Amino acid sequence: MWDEAQCCPAPGASPLQQMFRDPLPMIDVSARPLRLLFVDGNTRDQRESHAAGYGTQPAQAYANEIAAIVPGAVTDICLPADEGSNLPDGAGLQDYDGIFLTGSALHIYQLEPAVTRQIDLMRAIYASGTPCFGSCWGIQMGSVAAGGTVTRNPRGREVGFARKITLNEAGRAHPLLAGRPAAFDAPAIHLDTVAQPPHGTTILASNAYSQVQAAEIRHDGGIFWGVQYHPEFPLRQVASIMQRMVPLLIEEGFRADETAAHDWLADLRTLDADPARRDLAWAHALDAEVLEDQRRVTELRNFLTHRVQPQASARGRA
Repeated sequence: MWDEAQCCPAPGASPLQQMFRDPLPMIDVSARPLRLLFVDGNTRDQRESHAAGYGTQPAQAYANEIAAIVPGAVTDICLPADEGSNLPDGAGLQDYDGIFLTGSALHIYQLEPAVTRQIDLMRAIYASGTPCFGSCWGIQMGSVAAGGTVTRNPRGREVGFARKITLNEAGRAHPLLAGRPAAFDAPAIHLDTVAQPPHGTTILASNAYSQVQAAEIRHDGGIFWGVQYHPEFPLRQVASIMQRMVPLLIEEGFRADETAAHDWLADLRTLDADPARRDLAWAHALDAEVLEDQRRVTELRNFLTHRVQPQASARGRA
């Protein structure tokens, strides 16, 4: 059995709510706080690099975003990329109401132990039946663990924002994307993509870069919802990650030089602090789907509302 004393408690209610004009709609957990697990897909060095630029490690930042939607939720973090990590077994996974998978700087087709441990954990998550949601690396992990394949995207890197994510017929009817327009943009930073979805996948949205931008995967008794983009990333987190990528952004032609790159990131940070800056929003073709918290986190709120809460209630937990 997993020793829960060795998990890392995530921070409580997020201060992010106070930084935007309108508070996020909150989910009522008055009967019993939801119990949530955040699986950080990064190695220790990658987590520390993220924290050095952003102030918190990826899973902690993710937990902050969820805390703004479900205040008072009990949250744990596990670190399967680390050798010797004490990971939850099937019974431990069933104790959670919902599980979230972060992004990662790893590549899932490089089958090193930091990757294979996570594939094994994702298979256990499916078998546990616990509702699970994953962003970016998360949807890649959900795909590979169910028998799909992920490769380097032949179209190249999708960086900053995924543009014109378009719902298909299944997506327009699926609760994961309820409230999203027919086409929208979202924060995104990834090089890899789902090349062959596993059996049991329903693709919900695509764009010019990736055929699988949002999907539901049913495997081994479990149901996974995931997106290739990052609804959990506010603009300042996008800017923090891309700050470390400036030489790569120039090399791959996303920005002409360091000045252009730093000016772009400065604009994103300004927009994060003041989403009403219409001049910058227009210049970077960003609308409310990215700039307003209520819309940016649509998939997270839908997962909590339509998957986590009902299953918690069915188990007599809420």
